[in-house]
Amino acid sequence: MTEFLDLEAQDAVRMPWNVLPGTKLESAQCVIPISAIYTPLKPLPPTTPVLPYSPLRCRNCRSVLNPFSIVDYSTPNNKIWICCFCLQRNHFPPHYQGISESNLPGELFPHLTTIEYEDQNSAAAAAVSGPVFLFVIDTCVIEEEIGFLKSSLLQVLGTMPENCLIGLITFGTYVHVHEVGYGQIPKVYVFKGSKEVTKEQVLEHMGFFANKPKPTIGVIAGARDGLSQESIARFLLPASECEFTLNSIFEELQKDPWPVPADQREARCTGTALSVAAHLLGICVPGSGARIMAFLGGPSTEGPGSIVSKTLSEPIRSHKDLDKDSAPFYHKAVKFYGGISKQIVHQGHVLDVFACALDQVGVAEIKAVVEKTGGFIVLAESFGHSVFRDSLKRVFQSGDHDLGLSSNGIFEVNCSKDIKIQGIIGPCASLEKKGPLASENVIGQGNTTAWKMCGLDKTTSLCLVFDIVKKESPDAIAQSANNLFYFQFLTYYQHSSGQMRLRATTLSRRWVAGPGSIQDLVAGFDQEAAAVVMARQVSFKMETEAEFDPIRWLDKSLIHICSRFGDYQKDSPSSFSLSPRFSIFPQFIFHLRRSQFVQVFNNSPDETAYFRMILNRENVANSVVMIQPSLISYSFHSAPEPVLLDVAAIAADRILLLDSYFTIVVFHGSTIAQWRKAGYHEQPEHQAFALLLQAPRNDADSIIRERFPVPRIVICDQYGSQARFLLAKLNPSATYNSDAPPTPGGDIIFTDDVSFEVFLDHLQRLAVQ
Repeated sequence: MTEFLDLEAQDAVRMPWNVLPGTKLESAQCVIPISAIYTPLKPLPPTTPVLPYSPLRCRNCRSVLNPFSIVDYSTPNNKIWICCFCLQRNHFPPHYQGISESNLPGELFPHLTTIEYEDQNSAAAAAVSGPVFLFVIDTCVIEEEIGFLKSSLLQVLGTMPENCLIGLITFGTYVHVHEVGYGQIPKVYVFKGSKEVTKEQVLEHMGFFANKPKPTIGVIAGARDGLSQESIARFLLPASECEFTLNSIFEELQKDPWPVPADQREARCTGTALSVAAHLLGICVPGSGARIMAFLGGPSTEGPGSIVSKTLSEPIRSHKDLDKDSAPFYHKAVKFYGGISKQIVHQGHVLDVFACALDQVGVAEIKAVVEKTGGFIVLAESFGHSVFRDSLKRVFQSGDHDLGLSSNGIFEVNCSKDIKIQGIIGPCASLEKKGPLASENVIGQGNTTAWKMCGLDKTTSLCLVFDIVKKESPDAIAQSANNLFYFQFLTYYQHSSGQMRLRATTLSRRWVAGPGSIQDLVAGFDQEAAAVVMARQVSFKMETEAEFDPIRWLDKSLIHICSRFGDYQKDSPSSFSLSPRFSIFPQFIFHLRRSQFVQVFNNSPDETAYFRMILNRENVANSVVMIQPSLISYSFHSAPEPVLLDVAAIAADRILLLDSYFTIVVFHGSTIAQWRKAGYHEQPEHQAFALLLQAPRNDADSIIRERFPVPRIVICDQYGSQARFLLAKLNPSATYNSDAPPTPGGDIIFTDDVSFEVFLDHLQRLAVQ
């Protein structure tokens, strides 16, 4: 396991197969696709330099010079490098002619397989404008919620960087665009929420050409193309200049004044508001790192993008409605947001959604926009909830736990000629750059070798899926002569400092084929990465394939893997065993089958969309916690220790800390709870008990500090109503119809789900057939 973590520390890549099957047939037999989970902006080790010049590119395939390139130093004034992808011979430019085997440039150091370039010329030329934040605020919420939202916004306003530009739109039945640059009196432009608004209407209605004639041809886009800086500054102002105006607008923010009949929902025009926001940024600051931050407090009921009618007797769509195709607004809303997503991606902007309501707000419909633009999603029950408050603070936090927000990313992939790329599952949008490396089999954002990443941060992780196209098995001599596949990932992005940078990661992986290759494949198997790839794949298939049965697909995949890589005698289940490299994989799949990604029962479409969006953007370590939560036990008898995720872990004299990524549960056994209620922890002679109670809280706090979105914390006691947050995640080894009585102080689970032992038993029987 540690060698995979070392590889991740160096190159920010985890691959299920670190020794690759060499032919198409063998890769199909491996079931889990040849894939990689890559975190483009994972912080580099402090010893890695940023190279202050542009990279050298191969003149044939455009890949970047790297430690795997073959360099010919033999001719003193005409040195050559050979590209490891296409074997093209390239001449070094004159300023590289001083290099030698003892005087290498940074990009040829053998250990610097991931390196960053920052071209000083372009850095000086790039006008470092600060980031742009356009707040879009829903006012169709009760006064109390408006109060919570106000106080959070006023808090972050003081922490925002001074050079960032800020704009403000509020909406209810109508959309109000605030002219923050007009300080004397509050001035707003109003759009009707029930009608779709075009870019031309925004230009005309908001008086962008009141003082000068509108250009007759060409696209109007920012200060370079047809707009004056003054007309932009009416709506987007630096934080230092508009703080007073925004403070006074937020202070006076009130509930939407339009009357709402008792049997109806509020008229909320979310779609129109987001459309106006996209047009405004497209007119004023196209191509800059701008974020639309939408604060939504309920479902959209007015105008384009509505998800439900205004009549309260009509419920909001559920998973059942979507399966039966009886959600009348769904497809229309998805199509509308699909149009907005194309527009925002084209402009290079990002949509972040903070959905805070007890009801659904339409995250399932807006999902495509947030995911393709690389935005954040935060789901909470109220604007007063710590999940929302702390997550919003984290966005603007600087220092150790800052998110490292970057923008305007373009991601490209290059690989050896026997490999093609099927696509990416993750927060990006295809740039439709078809080439010989793009596979016909498409998964996720495919049919391309380049993607746009409008917004990305230190933890954004992409799942790349590859195809092996080599048909025949090579002879042993050819295999030993050239048995490496190469991959190169290039991320061109705007750093949070405003400079443009290029990060290049180049990997080599050995391939094997023919008889006897199974041992090599097993030795290079990373079961955590494999579980995460399966989770992303099954989530993607559930959303895109009609009649898809996720449980059956996961079970069949697991049986195939076990029968190919397990050790057993045919038809003898008791002889079955798995190598340590595979031993935890069935456990991951067992928990994945029970997880919120696969079991949509008891979750709304919004919650399911939210869980899957987070899964699709997080790295392997975080995703594994979502699939199989971690459980730590605290007791007087021993130091804190990890325990099995099983109902047998519950004991009366134990405290359990469950981390399921979205929720952190501190669970007190019944004896501990009684002692706490009796106040023993407040007595000086029971200092040890006070420390025991505090230890899991401290650990929970340290998890919360590092995580985004901030998880919900649940503190509960055995047999209490909130204990369900823990019980739902545990393996039901003891249920209400088990033969053996529960251990004293232990617990049982009221479920008909099979336990992991029964699951494993069936798996062994089927794998050896």
